[in-house]
Amino acid sequence: MEIKKLQGAIEAILFASGDPVSVDRIAEVLDLDRPTALKLLQSLMDEYNQRGGGIEIVRLDDQFQMCTNPEYGENVRRVLDIRRNTPLSQAGMEVLAIVAYNQPVTKAFVEQIRGVDCSGVLSSLSAKGLIEERGRLELPGRPLLYGTTANFLRCLNISSLSELPAVEPKQEPEEENHEITQE
Repeated sequence: MEIKKLQGAIEAILFASGDPVSVDRIAEVLDLDRPTALKLLQSLMDEYNQRGGGIEIVRLDDQFQMCTNPEYGENVRRVLDIRRNTPLSQAGMEVLAIVAYNQPVTKAFVEQIRGVDCSGVLSSLSAKGLIEERGRLELPGRPLLYGTTANFLRCLNISSLSELPAVEPKQEPEEENHEITQE
């Protein structure tokens, strides 16, 4: 198949899917090797994103997805009467950061770091599609493991977790050296 036909097929797959599609799946379906599929995807993504239209292609780890250009998001929301999600609470941001930097994690791990119950916050983040269940830990009670989603990457406008800012180690306050003097 010629390059334009392959890119057309990739475009159709991404459009019809609606969800992120892995490079490996596209390579398999189009009978391509992985490097060729990746090169075609990257080329198509560059073409879409440089033209500045209403649709763009984003890379999310090892997957690609067609999305609305953020520049036109408000117009789409008004036409579809979608209400903008309320911003995350401070607790939501804290839990999301703990999950993102330490995944996969259990609820108990998050609660140990925060020092408070996090059931409601984890449920809210899961409902928003920012975290998901990633299986169970092989311990008594088999607690659920949580990790971030492709939607989390899309919301942060990053393509992989490696793009998250580095966490600076917490510095202990310097102890002041006071000499005790007797008068």
